[in-house]
Amino acid sequence: MSEQQPTEDSRPADSSPPRVALRGISKRFGAVRAIRHADLVVRPGSVHALVGENGAGKSTLIKILAGAEVPDQGGIEIDGSSASYTSTSGAIAAGIATVYQEPQLFGELTVAENIFIGRELRAGGRIDWKQQKQRVDELLDIIGLPQRYATRVVDDLSIASRQQVAIAKALAQDASVLILDEPSAILTDAEIDVLFGVVRRLRERGVAIIYISHRLDELFRIADDITVMRDGRTVGTHSMADMTVRSIAEAMVGGIEVAEKRHVDLSGEKPLFELRKLARGEDFSDVNVSVAPGEIVALYGLVGSGASEVAASIWGMKRATGGEIMLDGEVFRPRSPRHVQKKGIALLPADRKGQGMFGFQSIAFNISAGSIGLLTRFGIWFDRARERKIAVDLVKRLAVKTPSEKQPIGALSGGNAQKVVLARQLVERPRLLVLEEPTQGVDVGAKEEIHSIVTELAESGVSVLVVTTDLPEALRLADRIVVVRDGTTTVTFGPDATQVDLLAAAAGDEEGRAA
Repeated sequence: MSEQQPTEDSRPADSSPPRVALRGISKRFGAVRAIRHADLVVRPGSVHALVGENGAGKSTLIKILAGAEVPDQGGIEIDGSSASYTSTSGAIAAGIATVYQEPQLFGELTVAENIFIGRELRAGGRIDWKQQKQRVDELLDIIGLPQRYATRVVDDLSIASRQQVAIAKALAQDASVLILDEPSAILTDAEIDVLFGVVRRLRERGVAIIYISHRLDELFRIADDITVMRDGRTVGTHSMADMTVRSIAEAMVGGIEVAEKRHVDLSGEKPLFELRKLARGEDFSDVNVSVAPGEIVALYGLVGSGASEVAASIWGMKRATGGEIMLDGEVFRPRSPRHVQKKGIALLPADRKGQGMFGFQSIAFNISAGSIGLLTRFGIWFDRARERKIAVDLVKRLAVKTPSEKQPIGALSGGNAQKVVLARQLVERPRLLVLEEPTQGVDVGAKEEIHSIVTELAESGVSVLVVTTDLPEALRLADRIVVVRDGTTTVTFGPDATQVDLLAAAAGDEEGRAA
């Protein structure tokens, strides 16, 4: 594909000017080309879905439209005229508003205060309370909330109602283009119905809506058109009536690819670890996974699928409220991370900086931090010599690039810091290693190194459960892949799974092919 190849468009021609159009957009961050060539044309009074895998360029494209980033090439048109702005305030003035997955509101303030905070309606230098109340009432009518909600404190509202308030806030400045970034990821099915009702009312009022979602099946309920991004390019724009979940998945991944991986058959082995109908409130339910000794199993789901909450329950951070966790064929009830560690279960958290590392401490300290008891003699003296020996050995074994184990972990690259956090889990050889997003935010070389380390651990007999939203990672590592969707495990794939199979199943294709 050439750099300037136009986006395929299968929609009927429309002679009226689009509400908003991005043409020939490109954006580079240093050596990384976040967007190579992107076109996006959205009609007034339509809902236009924007989809793509993680890293496809969706977020950067939306940031450019919202004024948070400036393109290196290309331009923006609004109602057929060129628009030039370089800030979010400039985008708002041009009629473009954005609502993110987590509503950006002040919980201790009322709905009315949130809608107009920082941009109050004034008359004669003073806040015009009468006009402001009238405008709030109009906005609440549009989003389907009772007018009495104007004086409700936001913290007292449901997630769905907060999402509605965030939309009202975006519309307060007469936005003609509304960007909804993963708006349904944290909502229940009933709350999604409420959200869709708001979106339909806005569409009827002529607002152009850009709807970003990983949940492909829901797009057929709300979207008129869809644009697919892949590898920094928009690769197709279609009418939703012409698409299926599987055809969208195929466009997102660019065809069927079978990842290179080891070939093992552990189907006859007795599981070391099992989740049986595991549940926790609204986070997840009926989760079923088993891992045999030496097996790598991936728990794969899209953002908001509930997979990360399952990992937290295994680790003892959030206790399950139903079902069973089995270890060696016996019921195991995790009480705390320390209790889990004593049972031979190690966890690599997804939040490396917040939960996995002590940024100002040395590599040696970070490696030994989880094994203080092992390195303490007679319960009194900490064995520094042994700490150093273990750290030096693991730094060498995991190929951590550093001049010394005394180097602060905060000075390392993301990939090397991740390997240090992984090294901590290996000081006391685990029986089960749970890896949550193990290569998130690391470069390609470090990702491959970490994958090789995980494979070697499995070949030595360690059971591995990988919790990931990274589709290629699940295919590259796992002997079996269990798909989780809406908090429930739905289908299990074997080694012949493809990217399209997995993405379609995770996104709601009821005809996904399991092994």
